[in-house]
Amino acid sequence: MRWSWFMPYHFFIKRKQREERKEREERAFYENGSLLLEKLIVCCNAKPIPIPTFSPQQLLLATNNFSFSEQLLIGNPIWYKGSLEGRIVLIKRLDGWANLAINDLVISAQMSGHSNVLKPIGCCLHTPSPIFVFEFAANGVLADRIYVSRVTERQHQPMGWERRLKIARQIAHALSYLHTAFPRPVIHMNIQMRSILLDEHDVPKLSSFYISVSIPEGEVDVDAPLRSTFMAPELNATGKVTEKADVYDFGRFLFELLTGDDSLNITRFTIDKDSSLVEYIHNRAQGSCINEIVDPAILAEDGEAGVSLLRQLQAVVDLALTCTEEDPQTRPTMVDVTKQLRRIERFTQTGEELGGNLQNLKLLESVEEHASASLKRNASSDEIQAVNEASERPLEV
Repeated sequence: MRWSWFMPYHFFIKRKQREERKEREERAFYENGSLLLEKLIVCCNAKPIPIPTFSPQQLLLATNNFSFSEQLLIGNPIWYKGSLEGRIVLIKRLDGWANLAINDLVISAQMSGHSNVLKPIGCCLHTPSPIFVFEFAANGVLADRIYVSRVTERQHQPMGWERRLKIARQIAHALSYLHTAFPRPVIHMNIQMRSILLDEHDVPKLSSFYISVSIPEGEVDVDAPLRSTFMAPELNATGKVTEKADVYDFGRFLFELLTGDDSLNITRFTIDKDSSLVEYIHNRAQGSCINEIVDPAILAEDGEAGVSLLRQLQAVVDLALTCTEEDPQTRPTMVDVTKQLRRIERFTQTGEELGGNLQNLKLLESVEEHASASLKRNASSDEIQAVNEASERPLEV
């Protein structure tokens, strides 16, 4: 008898909860959809980029209710491994930062035609912070294969130098596209080992565009979205950034590839707490032997490289030093950097001479046949068309 009043009340409460959840999801969908549309209009010149959407229920099912056992990378964002519509995917949550999450999705979609960018598959806009679905990257983050501390902790095989150099050139090429393939240059602002994932063949995939910014039309710089002591020095001095801020970050990335050390958690070198990996190498580069800087795993590689390997390593050190010059005007463009890395690769493949001091990149450029400062004029028409068309076609599911 006493349950007679409880049952209707129980069903009333359940129905009320369902209605409230549906209302929250609809409100989130309209708010996030508005942000997405606004960002698409600004970044893509009003060109449509059809992006498939998934429901919260689909993503809960794909990740076993966002189970801890499915987490691949912990932090913010959190990456999950999931199974969605018959394929293995990555599902990315950036809780509490809807604006940044939308920015990440839009620029990822713009760049989805590039083979070294992590491709978005779709999104869920029904949650307070949108959740995104990306292609799967089976071999995890690059940091786990480069940082000596992580390689040791996880008992991974250290990545060889040839593979590291190829990855550097591929990421440089992706950044060159980001800077030159669109009407408004885009600055990544977050180039680091943790922002690069590896597929099953160790092909690098650049990701994490959530703090990326576009330079307004007719301007040469833009307000930086945040400041950090590890970013380009001009950012903290003026609050403004150009594409040269990415060049600086890429130079730091090269130092990490060379040393196997983490700029945020240096373990191989004794460095003052107020200093950085970039400053340390700049201060020691003039008198240091390459053996003191380079990851011992690289120097221990077998083969007949010998002197040619050391010369190649020195060339990359020189390039990284140029990229991390304090004055942004003296740094090369990412197009310059990509070309130099190709030359350095060819040095071991064909015995081609590196020719001169790589710190004089612009001088070397003038020797080449009318090298352009724009990637559009250097890349093939097919390459540029692939990127431009990426903003006009639906993302594959």
